[in-house]
Amino acid sequence: MLESGDWTTIEVPEIDALPGKVFLRSQNLAARELFPPHTHRWHQFVYATSGTLVVTVADRWYVITPEQAIWVPVGVAHSTGALSGAAFRNLYVADFPGLDMPDQCTVYAVTGLLRALIVELERCAEEGESATYVDKVNELLCEQLGRLSRQDFHLPWPRSAQLNRICSTLHANPADPRSIDDWGRELGASGRTLARRFEKEVGISLREWRHKLRLFLAMEWLCAGRPVTDIALDLGYASTSAFTYMFRQEMGCPPSAWRSR
Repeated sequence: MLESGDWTTIEVPEIDALPGKVFLRSQNLAARELFPPHTHRWHQFVYATSGTLVVTVADRWYVITPEQAIWVPVGVAHSTGALSGAAFRNLYVADFPGLDMPDQCTVYAVTGLLRALIVELERCAEEGESATYVDKVNELLCEQLGRLSRQDFHLPWPRSAQLNRICSTLHANPADPRSIDDWGRELGASGRTLARRFEKEVGISLREWRHKLRLFLAMEWLCAGRPVTDIALDLGYASTSAFTYMFRQEMGCPPSAWRSR
């Protein structure tokens, strides 16, 4: 999805080796800038102190806010882009003994302490702090990684042509009202058969998938500064209040508060 024409591809930086257990690389990304699919020889903790990132891994799409980060294990192909500009603060983490992190991509809630440690690492690099002090910050940061709370916050994407057509159509027009039975008639299958195939391949029902898609698009469009009323209507909600209720249920606050935060 991120390879579409409205994204600007930027070069993945070359790093030969990590200087220690943790290496912080800071870069400000402009709106719709994208690192193309690539892998690393070390783990990656993808985070932005401001702005919203989109990370794609295989058939999964992750939208990462400054309250979240995603762990990408060594060797996993992924793309990362900024929806409307982001202060990209990326951690490369060596695979050292005792590192208690998963071997699959995982979204985490970022604590205030972890964010402060990342910001402190950036300050250390800018001001040339001693290696002894930086090592202490890195040790505490590694301890914090293993204490983070996991979040199930991703949008799966189907691989088969038929189901991909459904999801691509809904991504382009999330207000499309067609039901699973409507799609079945269009694609030459019964609604029940299509529903079974969708849930088996994607892991959730089409209705659940559509709900997640609308939430993800809402976050993207809020970051782009679009009016809440326009977002609600373009997503297919009957009213702004219905959209606001959904968003508050999922994100814990109304759209306008989430955007300002």
